[in-house]
This record gives sequence, structure tokens and C-alpha cells, in this order.
Amino acid sequence: MSDIEKVKKLREATGAGFKDCNLAIKESGGDLDKAVEILRVKGISKASKKMSRDAKEGLVAISGDEKKTSIIEVNCETDFVAKNDDFINFVKELSILNNEKNSNIDDLKKTKMKNGQSVEDNLVALIAKIGEKITIGKTKTISGSKSTNYQYLHTVVKDNLAKLAVVVSLETKDESETVKTFGKQLSMHIAASNPLALESNLIDKSIIDKEQELVTEELKNSGKPDDIAKKISLGKMNKFKEENSLLTQAWVMEPKKKVQDVLNELSINDLKIKEFSRIKIGE
Repeated sequence: MSDIEKVKKLREATGAGFKDCNLAIKESGGDLDKAVEILRVKGISKASKKMSRDAKEGLVAISGDEKKTSIIEVNCETDFVAKNDDFINFVKELSILNNEKNSNIDDLKKTKMKNGQSVEDNLVALIAKIGEKITIGKTKTISGSKSTNYQYLHTVVKDNLAKLAVVVSLETKDESETVKTFGKQLSMHIAASNPLALESNLIDKSIIDKEQELVTEELKNSGKPDDIAKKISLGKMNKFKEENSLLTQAWVMEPKKKVQDVLNELSINDLKIKEFSRIKIGE
């Protein structure tokens, strides 16, 4: 086999550029296996150099069924790369594997992809080929035998890939169209309103502390008496919790009502919002 044929075979096997493959063949003395390893090491080196860059673009993917649904974010540096076929195919396959691994990132990175290489090795190779920082971001799997999951994709790029994705789980024995419609509308509400938690007591303490710090700082410079400032602070914090808790948010379809009001009006005694996940690129 000539060196040109070896370079061609190496490109097909690794997806690397002609120049890199040609140099690897020369460096390995024509040994294809050694050339593959040389490219892998160089890919790791290239990837590590790109890790200091910002990666605020990318795609969010949803996979699974209504009983077990996974959502995963993969970031890159530019929207141009987010529309690249190699990037899209990687995210699509990764999304399916993520559902199988229940969003366990450590297990996911070790999992073999269709080409026989691990997710981690494929990620390194993709970074080397495309030339941008690419990272696996937030991920979540929601499952339950007694619940049904509803999903919503906003700004769809292709198939199950979008810029914003939501999965919400409802628990009830009721399988009516009323419940299905509510599930779909609720997923759209979550996409638009970005709740931090189901209820105020479930909002992350660090977020509450940060908001309290901002409110305190704002009131410190207002010149108001301490007792008045404390009342204003309490009011502001209560409002923050109300606006960021799903059940107490204004319902996007009818803002005069809260999500809890809509839930009550359905008159389905065992209907509960179990959990949700919302991921948006750039947030």
C-alpha cells in the first residue's frame, strides 16, 4: 500500500485533515496503527489548548420516551459549528447514549460509540477536526413508572436538537386529553418563564443568598430606616421566590392565574408535577 493510499485510509478512519494524516504516516514509518495513536495524542494536545476559550453556543438534545426522557447540552464556540454535520451527528448519538446511561457523565464518557471509540476519544477527535472548544454541559434524565414526561423544543435546528429544551414529568392515573394538553402547555410555560424550582423552598440556597445580598446592598444605599428597609427586603425576597417557583408563577396562557390555580381547576385529585428540567444554550 502506497503512502498516499495510507493517508487516504487514515483520513477515512479518523476524520483528520490531509496534512495531519500525511505527517502521522511519515512519523509512524508507514504503520497505520501507530499513525492513529499519533493523531489521537495530537488531538488531545490540540483539545487541551482550546479549553480556556468560551463555549456558549451549541445544541440541546432530547432522547427517550414518555417514561424515561433525557436531556443533554453540548457546547461549542460558534453557531456555525453548531450547524456542522459532524457536530450534529455527534450530539445525536451522544443523546441516545446519555439516555441509556441515565445522564451519568462519567459512565457516558467511557461508553463506546458506533465507531468503536469512547465518547471521550470521539470528543477529542472532534475538537481537533473542527478546531473549536467543545464540551458536554448540563444533563438530566427524568423517569418513573407512574409518571408521564412531556417535552418542548424551541428554536429547533434539526430533529430532536434545539437551542432550548424542556422536559416535565406529570404523575397521575388520568390519561385524558386534558392532562396531555396541560403537559404540553406546561412544558411551553417552563420554556418561557424559566422557573428555578417547583416550589420556593426548593430553590438553591446559594441563589437565595445571592439575591438577598443584592437586595441588602441596594437598600443600604437607599437611606431608609432599618425597620422599613427590613420590610422592603422581605417583600422583595418573597416576590423573587414567587416569580421563580413554578407553582406560584403567573401562567403564560392566562397571566392572571398562577400555575397552581390552573392545576387546581383541572380537578384531577392525583395530578402532580413531579419534576422538570430546562436547558437553554448560553444560560
